[in-house]
Amino acid sequence: MNRAERRRAHRQGKTSDPLTAVWFSNAPWAPTGYGTQTAQAVARMRSDGHDVAVISNYGLEAMQTQWEGINIYPRGYEAYSNDVVAADFADWTRQHPNGRPHVFVLFDAWVLKGPHWDELPVSIWTMVDHMPVPPEVLSRLAKPNITPISVSLFGKEQIERQDIESPYIPMAIDTNLYRPTESFNNGDRQMTGRQLMGFDDDVFVVSLINANKGVVPSRKAWGENLLAFSIFAESHPDARLYIHTERYGNQGGINLDVLIKAVGLKDHQYKFVNQYALHSNIPNEAMAALYTATDVLLASTMGEGFGLTVLEAQSCGTPAIVNNFSAQPELLGDGWLTEGQPWWDPTQLAWFNTPNVPSIVDSLEHAYQRGRGRSEAAQAHAARYDADLVWDQYWRPYLASL
Repeated sequence: MNRAERRRAHRQGKTSDPLTAVWFSNAPWAPTGYGTQTAQAVARMRSDGHDVAVISNYGLEAMQTQWEGINIYPRGYEAYSNDVVAADFADWTRQHPNGRPHVFVLFDAWVLKGPHWDELPVSIWTMVDHMPVPPEVLSRLAKPNITPISVSLFGKEQIERQDIESPYIPMAIDTNLYRPTESFNNGDRQMTGRQLMGFDDDVFVVSLINANKGVVPSRKAWGENLLAFSIFAESHPDARLYIHTERYGNQGGINLDVLIKAVGLKDHQYKFVNQYALHSNIPNEAMAALYTATDVLLASTMGEGFGLTVLEAQSCGTPAIVNNFSAQPELLGDGWLTEGQPWWDPTQLAWFNTPNVPSIVDSLEHAYQRGRGRSEAAQAHAARYDADLVWDQYWRPYLASL
């Protein structure tokens, strides 16, 4: 945006004095929660007249490039790119010296290490999936140059219990992309979500759409969810499970084939997403069709900083099952809450909550008895997190306040 366009945006009330900002997170093209939020935020930031660049800690190596006219710096040599943040910030502010300088972080706060993090003006869009806030996270958020932005109301409550002020800005979804979608064009023909899954239309489909990362703990509660579905399916021969994740534990997760055998699922009862398609990035339209073809999303986990898949599914009219802990209940507009018990995380020195297997089974039974059909209540709740609405209601006032 040139100066004339920036002045015009300012007159229209879209922006305060412009920022010179770097956004430290996944690259905006990355098919991850962080990637989608980066894309939404920086595109709107630029449209409002701010000079913004992205420091990519995932999705780009060995070169600078541009995305939608926005400069993207590559990741550093250090695991979490702490080695390049200060230098990239200095380079960007040198190129754009007239804006208010600021660093926005969308990543785990505990990985931010190095003396430069004590000197930069920083806002951390903060995920809290434990109770209370883990000490190592809290030590970062308490620094005088850092403002933690709570991504959930649960996170805001936990942070402010520690006498740290934390404004609230939720994550968001594009409701124009995630809406009831019966079929999508795969290049040579229209396909329904059921066809993409490999299931017939007359079965009851439960979908597990989660990342398979981490083993101690397995935060997505793969064992509890798969065991619960296996128990549920014993009395429901028409029940099917669609599993949308990396299958073999190659991203530091667990080998799900071994777990599936352990819980006794039969071959005809489940399907995995095509692993090459998952690696190559599945289009949003296809994901919307998958959500629409799902009868209930099973997303009961040990803890969530937010939980975008729950909103994406509901925006397509699909109810969800989530655990009654962390950010999960506040995202549920239609569906069922499972109960669990505290689980001490010795690595973070705080509590997770393990969902109870019988409670998951009961929730699946309630979903089955309700039957198929779109949920208007789920869609209405998800609409509260529309990306344009969140930008107008939360981001613009916050950026003006810096």
